[in-house]
Amino acid sequence: MNVHPDCVPCLMRRVLFQSKLPGNGREKQAAEAALRTFADEISFEKNSAKVATKVHRSAYDAMEEKDPYRELKIRADEVAEGYIEYLAHMIEGSPDPFAAAVKVSIIGNIMDFGSGIAIDDPDDFAGMFAELVRQEIDHDDTAVLLDIIERSSSVVYLFDNCGEAQFDKLLIRQIRALGKRVVGVVRGEPILNDVAMDDALRIGLDKEVDGLLTTGGFAIGIDMGMIGPELKEEIERAGVIIAKGMANYESLSDESLSVPVAYIMKAKCEPVAGSLGVRKGAHLVKVLQ
Repeated sequence: MNVHPDCVPCLMRRVLFQSKLPGNGREKQAAEAALRTFADEISFEKNSAKVATKVHRSAYDAMEEKDPYRELKIRADEVAEGYIEYLAHMIEGSPDPFAAAVKVSIIGNIMDFGSGIAIDDPDDFAGMFAELVRQEIDHDDTAVLLDIIERSSSVVYLFDNCGEAQFDKLLIRQIRALGKRVVGVVRGEPILNDVAMDDALRIGLDKEVDGLLTTGGFAIGIDMGMIGPELKEEIERAGVIIAKGMANYESLSDESLSVPVAYIMKAKCEPVAGSLGVRKGAHLVKVLQ
């Protein structure tokens, strides 16, 4: 997906939000570095995830902070964990446990701090939980996804946000219960509030999957030019890639892949919603083959 004019204020709001998290007084340096990089890189013909990656790299370097979201990520995982037992029972009691687990996996995608299009504090999640559970999926290719999984031997699962990944465990359990191998993929370095390897190990994601790999470096979503040979091999042998969240969609939507991709997310902004043909705020499962 290419840069959209709406990306400009959204990206800078995120930069300002995260620059305050370390509390080291380097907000001005982070904002200046990000603005200079954005001015150099901005083009409405460029991929939005790749431009955002360069802007955030500049901001992180200026902040002199490797993981400014660390405390928010830990809190998001703690908050989400408190709902796991309830949601697991809900899935088990559903007439279609797989579809219920897919729906549950979308719920945590609202934990997207500092974007201005979701929530900024994990404690805000409680007030939205009931509404998120009730929300129907607007574009729903769940049956298509299940059919592909049943015909596959392995699935590559691209994680997105901390907190959200707690709910992803419940969907992964359903996939593995079908006898399928699941390889999880987290960010190669801490970036935003996304799941990096330290976060994955902290919440036991490594125990939920058959293999756990990284995207290979500092990148919004997944940069296919950055991934290592092991992940390339896993993607080639997979029957489907499950890509959670908007960053994975923005980064992958311009790629020509030999494997179907199932995008599972909440479309939290107009550019992403428009490119997918849904309303802003929609929950969706869209399989592109």
